[in-house]
Amino acid sequence: MSGAAVESEAPSTSRDAPVDVRAYDGVICFGGEDWWYHNRGHYDMQMMRECSASLPVLYVNSIGMRVPSAREGRMFVQRVRRKLKSLRRGMVRVRDRFAVFSPAVAPAGLGGKFNDTLLAWQVRRAAKKLGIKRPLVWVACPPGAKVVDRLNAVGVVYQRTDRFEAFANVDTERIAGFDRFLKDRADLTLFCSSWLHAEEAGGCRRALFVDHGVDSTDFEKAGRGDAPEPEDVRDIPRPRVGFIGGIDSHTFDPELFVAAASKLPEVNFFLVGACSLPEGWCELSNVKLLGKRDYEQVPAYMAAADVLIMPWNQSDWIRACNPVKLKEYLAVGRPVVSTPFPELERYEGLVRVGADADAFAAQISEAIEQRHDPAPGRDRVRPQTWTEKWRSVQRALAELGLEANG
Repeated sequence: MSGAAVESEAPSTSRDAPVDVRAYDGVICFGGEDWWYHNRGHYDMQMMRECSASLPVLYVNSIGMRVPSAREGRMFVQRVRRKLKSLRRGMVRVRDRFAVFSPAVAPAGLGGKFNDTLLAWQVRRAAKKLGIKRPLVWVACPPGAKVVDRLNAVGVVYQRTDRFEAFANVDTERIAGFDRFLKDRADLTLFCSSWLHAEEAGGCRRALFVDHGVDSTDFEKAGRGDAPEPEDVRDIPRPRVGFIGGIDSHTFDPELFVAAASKLPEVNFFLVGACSLPEGWCELSNVKLLGKRDYEQVPAYMAAADVLIMPWNQSDWIRACNPVKLKEYLAVGRPVVSTPFPELERYEGLVRVGADADAFAAQISEAIEQRHDPAPGRDRVRPQTWTEKWRSVQRALAELGLEANG
């Protein structure tokens, strides 16, 4: 596919036909992340933001897929503190018709049926406060499957944006069981990876490929110089190479990154994002770890780089991924260097690919030295707004007889 190709919604596959019209008066979303501590560019958060323009939305902060382990050391303590702080917030209205709720539940896999009963009661109660009586239940965190049928759901959407059972330290069999249940139970299973959609669509009642959107205007403005450069990168000499996102072992390849950065001592690297890797994983003098920043600051950090990178590992998780930052990178208009993964086939000619440290470093060097035309990348992603993505989902739901009453 050429870089200028227009992206379209993939045809859906279905095992049964729609029946009567069912009206939903709001959405309960079991989020895959915690609203207060994760980048708000995630698929479920953005889709719920669009939905809340016309309907009340209850976003349930992630109820977790794994049991925290004290062996994680500092990260264990950080996660526990973070969760407790989130719980103390309870339900918060973050904008008109959009509330974020942190239910009190036992860690993943603990608490049994009592935990499930307590969770369902809390969610029903929170939804009632928003006036949601006949919800569309949207599941982005597979353990939400346990309470789907306790919420008077008019319809169910399963967001299969990742191969969840491949996530580090989860009970693979347990998560895979939730996945099978949801594919069979959900009126619509959404995929944002075309590769994963092709692999699994046949196992769903109805499957649809609708990939990530992008707040293109904000990223383009930053890339054109309309946003001030962040203070903590102003003194970093050029050329600068940036990575913006979570620095986690299930996605990020620290060995490849360190090896590539060490081959380019004249290039300065900065990484923006929460890091769960062990302390001291990278001590190169040409690498700066700047920590987590708010989503609203992300475009400016991306624009501050001369090259943007995605140094992914070669795991099952990455094989099935379609990172939202790819479209953000292209909208900013900087050259992009990535390790290979299947979804890049849809962006041929727009992304430089290096499979190992030598090739990755070489691609960065060429990207710095050669003139870059941002127009093809921007043209490719500009029509892919989150508003259009939500409309695609609404159309698919309407075909199934699920219509918004708002």
